[in-house]
Amino acid sequence: MKKTAAGSAGSSDRGRQKPLGQLLKEMELITEGQIQEALSHQRAEGGVIGDVLVKLGYVSKEEILLALAAQMGMEVVDLTDLEIPAEVIQKVPAVMAKAYNVIPIKFEDNVLTVAMSNPHDVNVRDDLRHSLHCEVLGAVVSEEAIVQALEKYYAHSQESLTTALDKMSGDDLKFEEIKDFKSKAYNVDEMVNSAPVVKLLNLILATAIKAQASDIHFEPFESEFKVRYRVDGVLYEMEAPPLHLANPIISRIKVLSNLDISENRVPQDGRILLTVSGRPVDLRISTLPTIFGESVVMRVLDRSVVKLDLDNIGLREEEMRMLKNLINLPHGIIIVTGPTGSGKTTTLYSSLNYANDIRWKIITTEDPVEYDLDGIVQCQINEDIGVTYSNLLRSILRQDPDTILVGEVRDLETAQIAVEAALTGHLVFSTLHTNDAPSAITRLLDLGVEPFLICASMEAIVAQRLVRKICSNCKEEIAPTEEMLMELSLAPQDVKGKKFCWGRGCAKCNNTGYKGRQAVFEIMLLTERLKELVAKEASTEQLRHVAREQGMRTLRESGLLAIFDGHTTIEEVVRETLFGA
Repeated sequence: MKKTAAGSAGSSDRGRQKPLGQLLKEMELITEGQIQEALSHQRAEGGVIGDVLVKLGYVSKEEILLALAAQMGMEVVDLTDLEIPAEVIQKVPAVMAKAYNVIPIKFEDNVLTVAMSNPHDVNVRDDLRHSLHCEVLGAVVSEEAIVQALEKYYAHSQESLTTALDKMSGDDLKFEEIKDFKSKAYNVDEMVNSAPVVKLLNLILATAIKAQASDIHFEPFESEFKVRYRVDGVLYEMEAPPLHLANPIISRIKVLSNLDISENRVPQDGRILLTVSGRPVDLRISTLPTIFGESVVMRVLDRSVVKLDLDNIGLREEEMRMLKNLINLPHGIIIVTGPTGSGKTTTLYSSLNYANDIRWKIITTEDPVEYDLDGIVQCQINEDIGVTYSNLLRSILRQDPDTILVGEVRDLETAQIAVEAALTGHLVFSTLHTNDAPSAITRLLDLGVEPFLICASMEAIVAQRLVRKICSNCKEEIAPTEEMLMELSLAPQDVKGKKFCWGRGCAKCNNTGYKGRQAVFEIMLLTERLKELVAKEASTEQLRHVAREQGMRTLRESGLLAIFDGHTTIEEVVRETLFGA
């Protein structure tokens, strides 16, 4: 059943783990030259070093597992010859085993051993330790073995969320009432009370956050209570909790977010701070009265998932240069546009992070402030007490800023103050809700901004969409059919020599074929010729035509390049972009 990682490598303590390549070299499985070649491939194509070595044919997957085990001081387990007792399997509920991608294999003296394919993820063992109230050790198995074992031991489990929770011994996750969001947070890893509704809500939150969900939906209907979470822009349904727990769960959420639990006739907004495995997670709560009760949506703001770095948002090399040049301008307005959920905030925050320097004063006005940025002064809109974008902007201009972020241009007054700020020597970033870059000009004219002011202050408009990335673990090259090409208005001769990929579906991507998202961009620089058209109040179509003549790449064209790079699929680009836009 078990293999021990040979040699002295396994005795290394976890604080001084040797690199995987060094371990493989000490085990005389590869040479230094092969390590360097693999590192070169890794820098060029990405991926983890173990997968690169296997792809190059220098080691087998079994040898990588052995080295990983040695690195972590674990044993390698062969699940095919192992029959795990039912009482051991029952130690880890099905929802938890699938969420963490583990299989329990042994339980002795209050010590649970779980097989896992990624032994470096110590958070998995920490989470299980807190949830199951026992010591948790790890063993190393292949990803394929985990998938087969989950199918074997958990596929036919009809276990409900409540049953799973009953098996967890009462206290799981901790929430406490807080008043000062900056000084304290609810802790999901600590234990509090044994009420079933508390445990159920905690498990739902832990599962959704582990899956890197961006939103969690609680929806009461006449005969069921649905819970769904959004991952990479797509909603997935969790197992439905019992209908009689709908009101208690929603009341629990309202208590935690300091909302009025006696008021269920009007929408309310609140906030919960919690920690998961030591990292802070911010939940923005919105309630909405419906005919069957209150619907609740939680927006999950997990800083550890979002990397606020220009290198990580999907910019191509020439787009990166263009955007950095814009960020370094001394004054002017840069608009980022797109529908809700298109990644505008991430692009703006990444731009501010790039511009963040001790020499410059950066102030933001946001509704709400989504992430704390060190070194940047961030202001929260509160229209209930008259703190609007326009009022706040007037005050900000007296604070001697160099760069200003206006969360959204909603009205003429805000637009006029933003223009005034740009004309008086400030760099202004803001957002608009339009379908593409040229439409943003029309939108500003509709708000009542004078054409000559747009010409004098506007530097560029960046439109963007988010497309799902193909899972790197199950990516395969495919030959597109004529029907697929027709969706992109392409003929077979147009794509000769081009590469198309798709994701087959695996445990890592929840059998969707996608893991993560990236943005595709349309950047329209306001050239002199375009400014002449704006001054004449030219149509959106005229602006788009001239912008394309001058080199603007449309959203659809950017999407095509992402397809040819093997990053996304035809379906994603067709879904997120319009032909000719």
